[in-house]
Amino acid sequence: MKLSDDKIREIVLEAIDTLGEKATPDTVRKVVEEKLSSSIEINDSKKDLSSGRVILTSFGKNTTGIVSTISSCLSNNNCDILDISQKIMQEFFTMIMMIDISNSKKDFKEIQEELSKISEQIKVKIYLQHEDVFKYMHRI
Repeated sequence: MKLSDDKIREIVLEAIDTLGEKATPDTVRKVVEEKLSSSIEINDSKKDLSSGRVILTSFGKNTTGIVSTISSCLSNNNCDILDISQKIMQEFFTMIMMIDISNSKKDFKEIQEELSKISEQIKVKIYLQHEDVFKYMHRI
């Protein structure tokens, strides 16, 4: 499914209007992600958010074993890391991965929940988004 920049702006403005005084960048992003996610599911039945390429972003205070812990989780779920970029800036760690989860026995939500638990354990923020949602969010 292709969304024009105008349609994306319309969704963002609708989210801001709905949220009113509660509109912050994070709350707007969440509402837009939910709207785009449901649009992808409804309008593109050939694409399933439980399979395909996803984007993992992580950041936090650098400690030993972050990449290893995240990669082990992905490996245990039969996910393929297609691309990875990580950077350590003084004591801060950042990483972005493009992952293919189509061979995993777990669906997108189950992998997302498992990574959420790991996020708490290693005290690093980890976000997993379907590639299409990630693309649409960064066109805004």
